[in-house]
Amino acid sequence: MTHIILDHMADKPQTNVHPIDPQDRHVARNTGMDFKPELFGGIRVNRSAVERRAATIGTRRTVKKQYQAAWLLRALTCIDLTTLAGDDTPGRVRRLCQKAKRPVRQDILEALGVAELGITTAAVCVYHNFIETAVNELQGSGIPVAAVSTGFPAGQIPMPLKLAQIKESVKAGASEIDIVISREKALCGDWSGLYEEVRAFRKACGEAHLKTILATGELATLSNVAKASWVCMMAGADFIKTSTGKESVNATLPYSLVMVRAIRDYYALTGFRIGYKPAGGISKSKEALNYLILMKEELGNHWLRPHLFRFGASSLLGDIERQLEHHVTGSYSAAFRHPNG
Repeated sequence: MTHIILDHMADKPQTNVHPIDPQDRHVARNTGMDFKPELFGGIRVNRSAVERRAATIGTRRTVKKQYQAAWLLRALTCIDLTTLAGDDTPGRVRRLCQKAKRPVRQDILEALGVAELGITTAAVCVYHNFIETAVNELQGSGIPVAAVSTGFPAGQIPMPLKLAQIKESVKAGASEIDIVISREKALCGDWSGLYEEVRAFRKACGEAHLKTILATGELATLSNVAKASWVCMMAGADFIKTSTGKESVNATLPYSLVMVRAIRDYYALTGFRIGYKPAGGISKSKEALNYLILMKEELGNHWLRPHLFRFGASSLLGDIERQLEHHVTGSYSAAFRHPNG
């Protein structure tokens, strides 16, 4: 079997180490900036143009054979392996953490020639009640625990409770906090109110990294998505994220294109690289490849590592492992051979 090069699309080989270690990130953390509505107030997004551009992402560029396997391994290292269900149990979370540490069967990794790279997923994302369980199970692995907060998924709780949730999750051991913005502020054009809200969230996070969920499917227009992206970055967000995964419309390539171009413009203005996380509905390897292509074309190789790009997904990992086995054996196996936990 021909061995693959995991990092053929980036600058140099790199295993998947702790994504928020400053020595790994190679970028300064976003400090935010003063609220300046003149920087985004005039944004008007042409939906037709965005949709036409997004439609070309999966058609103009393809990756095959060992290169496709390399890209899929890259996607795997950018997954926030997630369980956010009402019937979550400590046992389920522990199994998910074990899968995060060993996301692909050893025989497949050996056949691909990457068994010694220490490949893991980027993080494990859970509700607050399971932070301690996940931290204990992941101890020594270098894999961070992310926690959803601020009344996830709707965000319809008082501000003091939102701040208290963040602080308690950080205290419990979460090093990444996924918050939800107040959608009504975006829908009503209260951009200064949204800025102050996210700024307070950032302060409550302390050293933990802040991922702001826009719930793009509930923001009505692409212009609102672009403006909300700008406001969250101004307020100090480390990542902007599409969705909770609970909305009727979650991550899409048009939403993503608008958000990553906001990231590109913010970087050009400030020099700070903001991470991007599409979440919800991404379950197939082909979809994952499209998002990687989008990031490479719009933002470049810097954004193809877990400190600047994440998938909010769980079932995606199983499909990637299945595709990798097909690359090795030439046959597709049953899905039950690749459980997530």
